[in-house]
Amino acid sequence: MSLVIPDPVIGAWTKGLPPRVHGLRLSQLAGAGLHLSDLPTPVFTLTQDALAHNEQTVFGWAASQGVLLAPHGKTTMAPALWQRLLDAGAWGISVATPWQVGVAVEAGVQTIFLCNDLTDLGAAAGIREALEADPELRVLCWTDSAANAARLQSVFAGTPHPLDVLVELGGAGGRTGARTQKAGLEVAHAIAAADGLRLAGVGGYEGAVGPDRSDESLARVDAFLHSLVDLHDQLAAEGAFAGIRPVLSAGGSAFPDRVATILRERRDQADIVLRSGAFQIHDDGHYTHMSPFGRDVDTAPLRSAMHVWARVLSRPEPELALLDAGRRDVPFDIDLPVPQTVAGEVTALNDQHAFLALSDETELAVGDVVRLGLSHPCTAFDKWRVAVLIDDPDAADPRVIGAVATCF
Repeated sequence: MSLVIPDPVIGAWTKGLPPRVHGLRLSQLAGAGLHLSDLPTPVFTLTQDALAHNEQTVFGWAASQGVLLAPHGKTTMAPALWQRLLDAGAWGISVATPWQVGVAVEAGVQTIFLCNDLTDLGAAAGIREALEADPELRVLCWTDSAANAARLQSVFAGTPHPLDVLVELGGAGGRTGARTQKAGLEVAHAIAAADGLRLAGVGGYEGAVGPDRSDESLARVDAFLHSLVDLHDQLAAEGAFAGIRPVLSAGGSAFPDRVATILRERRDQADIVLRSGAFQIHDDGHYTHMSPFGRDVDTAPLRSAMHVWARVLSRPEPELALLDAGRRDVPFDIDLPVPQTVAGEVTALNDQHAFLALSDETELAVGDVVRLGLSHPCTAFDKWRVAVLIDDPDAADPRVIGAVATCF
């Protein structure tokens, strides 16, 4: 499947690219002969080898487990990176909002999993139009209430191309999702009875249940995953999935090993779909701590494919440097960036500045460039409309070998 890849004209709007390439298409950047030293800071980069390593590692592992991947497209919102996932064997692309469904439809994704309650009826009408215009298109979503199933019926009734809807289970104090098996059954029956809807399976998000990989968190995650299996089993015993192979799905960015271990027992009855989104990019923070790959799973560890490079603006005190990257350039919702080419610690961020604490013996001059390791790819990409692809972040002056556009 070949997607439609955005290829905008580079201009002043492309943060991180120099004026000398203004007027080129993004696809022409690889031939422009640029190196990292040619780029204005701050600049957000991706590393080709790390991307390929992460994709090969996780798709190989998923195949060995008999599970499918619908990686979460919201992580990057970059159709060029979605194309890599589909080429690697992705079952589909997951998204989080109806607007993101529209981006995926326009890009040409054929299986789109909206991992959220579809409650905007105007957006639902747009999805109906897209489904009816393309018989090969499949859009799945979920709901956690019979009331919303009725609302969706008001849009999809009479359609020749039904909307696939999963029952979403949740956990007490968690995010969305029916809170009990009984409530989940009621939602499933409402979906099955609704004209224009098709009961397509059971899904949920285990990441809201376990904040870390402690024994206590893993026990809660396992219990939640077993609840998904239990609801699937009850519905399968009723024959509720009439004429369709159901989907049994969980998140999987932090707990893919637990998801695969528990849900794969039903792989002969259902498509076991993990929606892991962070693995393609990985990071130097949260997912480095959470990922089981190379630790609890017998694979190589994943590698961070993203960095921000920032320039020293000021050395106003012996133990302080100010960098030109701030909250508008780097993620800060979970961890602060980590300097990787100089010993120190980022202690705070302003909109356009990072405070880098150093020892008074550190040799770092105004104008020097520092590589920053980042935490949480989902909140890194949304700050950049273009990500620059480089060959080797450890090289003295990495080569620019391309770029990808994001759709934020």
